[in-house]
Amino acid sequence: MIPLNSHASSDAIHGVRPEAVPAVRRRKEIELNRPVIEWVHVGVRVRSEQDFELLTKLLNALGLRSGHTKEHESYRVYPFLPAVASLDLIYHQSSEEPADLELTISDPDTAVAIIGKMDLEIIDDHSGPESAHSSRSFRVRFPGGTLARVTGFRVRRGSGLSQAGVAGQLNAAGLNFAIVASRFNSFIVERLLSGALDGLNRCGINPQDTVEIVRVPGSFEIPSTARALAETGKYGAIICLGCLLRGDTAHYDVIANEVARGIGQSAEETGVPHAFGVLTCDTLEQAIDRAGLKMGNKGFEAALVAVEMANLRKTIGKRKRSSQTEPLRSGVARGKAKP
Repeated sequence: MIPLNSHASSDAIHGVRPEAVPAVRRRKEIELNRPVIEWVHVGVRVRSEQDFELLTKLLNALGLRSGHTKEHESYRVYPFLPAVASLDLIYHQSSEEPADLELTISDPDTAVAIIGKMDLEIIDDHSGPESAHSSRSFRVRFPGGTLARVTGFRVRRGSGLSQAGVAGQLNAAGLNFAIVASRFNSFIVERLLSGALDGLNRCGINPQDTVEIVRVPGSFEIPSTARALAETGKYGAIICLGCLLRGDTAHYDVIANEVARGIGQSAEETGVPHAFGVLTCDTLEQAIDRAGLKMGNKGFEAALVAVEMANLRKTIGKRKRSSQTEPLRSGVARGKAKP
């Protein structure tokens, strides 16, 4: 029983030892500061099936990396995975009809040309075709009533150089992957593995495609195992997952350097892309943040890298084969080589 003249705190009344109060309060503060939203999925609902097809075609034409169509009983989903994304809440004070989708792109003039070829209606084209304005903003109305607003800064022309390039698609269909996961620090690695599998699923990997998971004792064993898998020629990419936490000795630095060097060397010498998903953190808190909390899930990011690089490798391979056959074709045309 606590005397009435006691200066004991309410924490003591509830059975908490006074010397433990600071630790308890710190734990409560950590729990309150922990984010409730770990990731955000934004869906845009279109107003008709025709608008769905046209908007999908437009976003692909604008270069937005896409996934794989998912068919459900009462609806269809076509995922897009931009390299950089942000979530903005927008309130327009004007009386104009609100847009169903708002896009900020890097080249609005090219977008206008693409939209024109698709015979879509452009309304409220601010800045118009005048090259003196550095930005351009317009709205696109689809046949079913879906409305999209497009805004962006113009690209300076006349340099003769194009920003267009070759990139791999985020479509895992038809590709096989191997995941090398370390058992050491499994508390973290298992979360990385879940993120990697989620990333492959979101990229539309087919059930019949292979995702082989190989367990190794620690991160140091990842490079040799990844090389052995890559040399089989069965996989489009290898995903390497592990977790290294700094200790009191130089052991951490030695292992971290060797793991990074080994994975990179394996990728270079085998020609098979390796996605680096090995965490190298100073503290456990840093690792937890990168396994699904504040800093995202590095396993998920590694899976996206693996899918993109596997597709890029296929694209470059096709270009290489095409360029090798061109001299032969031209030689046949000139009568200098046998068909």
